[in-house]
Amino acid sequence: MIHVENVSKSFTLHNQAAAEIPVMAGASLCVAPGECVALTGASGAGKSTLMRMIYGNYLTASGRIMVGEVDVARAAPREIIALRRYTLGYVSQFLRVVPRVSTRDVVAEPLLATGATRAEALAQAETLLARLNIPERLWPLSPTTFSGGEQQRVNIARGFAYPYPALLLDEPTASLDPDNRATVLAMIGEAKDRGAAIIGIFHDRMARDEVCDRTLDVSQFTPGRAT
Repeated sequence: MIHVENVSKSFTLHNQAAAEIPVMAGASLCVAPGECVALTGASGAGKSTLMRMIYGNYLTASGRIMVGEVDVARAAPREIIALRRYTLGYVSQFLRVVPRVSTRDVVAEPLLATGATRAEALAQAETLLARLNIPERLWPLSPTTFSGGEQQRVNIARGFAYPYPALLLDEPTASLDPDNRATVLAMIGEAKDRGAAIIGIFHDRMARDEVCDRTLDVSQFTPGRAT
């Protein structure tokens, strides 16, 4: 479902004489339907960079990134939009939403975008918010005023609202109490059971061991790394 082949990436520091900083070279990874792979490595090794390339936020310098039938490295913007709508979900660490939009609508939006009726989308949003212990009194409010843990749970509800065939998870259990952590891990397991291919960053080793089938140390793709 997800195939990363010989991908490289560098950043240009335009405020420092356009210096080129290579951050990744030769990255390769395959994730099958129903499999969860954890990206590991020290801070700065490129875990988030690789995820952002897969999602299409960062352009690659070389290589291919196939998500289903779409090569993200070469896709047109309209193809990336369609991929994110129907195929590839992304749960980031930080909630980014339009102010004054209700929490219920934030979670329902991916379903509305894929053709669900408003009633269906809101019902699914409410089910997920209740499962993740977001108090019902908060559902009509904007999540921009919520605590960090509440915002993270809204992010998770939004990311799991639509049954994406592939998912990217960036620290999905960070800042969660034990009960909500267990709920999120159960949701990841359910996504695997329905055949989702998942790539995640899990600094929580116990969570990683529970839901991930294997790990990939991205440090091996750091340019100039001693062997």
